[in-house]
Amino acid sequence: MTACKSQLNVYVKVNNKNIAMPTTYSISDLARELDVTPRAIRFYEEQGMLAPERRGQERIYQPKDLVTLKLILRGKRIGFSLAECKELIDLYDPSSGNHKQLNTFLTKIAERRQQLEQQLLDIQQMQLELDTAEERCLAALAETHA
Repeated sequence: MTACKSQLNVYVKVNNKNIAMPTTYSISDLARELDVTPRAIRFYEEQGMLAPERRGQERIYQPKDLVTLKLILRGKRIGFSLAECKELIDLYDPSSGNHKQLNTFLTKIAERRQQLEQQLLDIQQMQLELDTAEERCLAALAETHA
């Protein structure tokens, strides 16, 4: 007996071509699509950020789960914590135009930018200190050879 996996496809037009878009995803589909490991996806599930349907042992993910994972990965790339990503995802409310989510996102962007600017200043200060230490070492070496 062989197992048969059936999947319903939705077609969308992209550049005048019909492209099949799956309406559900397996964990391996998502992992492949987003270039992450299934373990990472299970981790986000354990953190309460994803809640796939179950069919026996198989996880069935919806398009909204794909979007959620994309948002998590984007948030991580710009330095947000998982808690911050979860907070932003939880604020999603299209009925209100997502104003609260977008305003919170703008606030977090400003905070992250400020953190990065401070880190840049700290790095520049450290470079100056390294330059000074290097100059002193070179001067000390020059004195011992003179």
